[in-house]
Amino acid sequence: MAHQFHIVDVFAEQPYAGNQLAVVVCSNFPADEIMQKIAAETNYSETTFVLQDPEADGGYRMRIFTPAREIEFTGHPLLGTAWVVREQLAGAVSKIQLNTPVGIVPVSFGTDNRGRVVVWFQAPRMTMGEVAPLEPVASALGLTAEDIDPRMPMQVVAAGTAAIMVPVRGLDAIRRSMLNLDAFATLAGQGFPPLLYLISQETHDDENDLCVRFFFEAHGVREDPATGNGAAFLGRYLLEHKAYNDSVVSLRIEQGHEVRRPSLILLQASMQGGQADVRVGGCVVPTVSGTLRQ
Repeated sequence: MAHQFHIVDVFAEQPYAGNQLAVVVCSNFPADEIMQKIAAETNYSETTFVLQDPEADGGYRMRIFTPAREIEFTGHPLLGTAWVVREQLAGAVSKIQLNTPVGIVPVSFGTDNRGRVVVWFQAPRMTMGEVAPLEPVASALGLTAEDIDPRMPMQVVAAGTAAIMVPVRGLDAIRRSMLNLDAFATLAGQGFPPLLYLISQETHDDENDLCVRFFFEAHGVREDPATGNGAAFLGRYLLEHKAYNDSVVSLRIEQGHEVRRPSLILLQASMQGGQADVRVGGCVVPTVSGTLRQ
């Protein structure tokens, strides 16, 4: 059985930057074990599978796999998959709907000040979780307590997947950090997810507002060059702790410098009717199209 196969760079300003994503377009989903093998074969942080025909509600059903397991929600696969759906299936529409395991995710398309297409997803509802203990988290990242910015807590945010938000004091802490799973084991035993999103107000580029890194476990420690769901979690986290006085938070977030894949993530967040309204956007650059033989 053959499927359309695409590789795109998400949150990329140019080819071979941002976060790589493999997108498989299917008439029907392959068996779960086959999808897992394909995700392991590409060995990207995520591979998505999307049905070529819309469902009764007009949405496109998709699933997301890491090299190790299926996951319910993560950001750059939503944007990259939506871009492929628009280019290959739906035509030049301004909005599409992705049907995911955590529910319907609206995706819209706009342009930036350079005329490039920007893809935006509306984050699903997120919940604030436990505050993580300072010393164990810092130690698991190879940092000290002095490297952690005390103005906001290290806290779990969740929507299908979950991550710990870790504010740090600057780029030096960002550069020195690395997740040690053995050191994290006690925290994992307490229910904390081995996904850590580090946030610095010091940036590489003066045009940007924040610099971040994201470590996660998938057959060992991996690092994302750009993390859409982490940015969505960040939006919810910043609103919760009133980090900015503005009613609408609008930020440029840089990521990926440490792995030589510089990325730019756009974040907009506000409270609407007592609920967090969070949108994450970025550009998508195609690099490969072909046929995948199952």
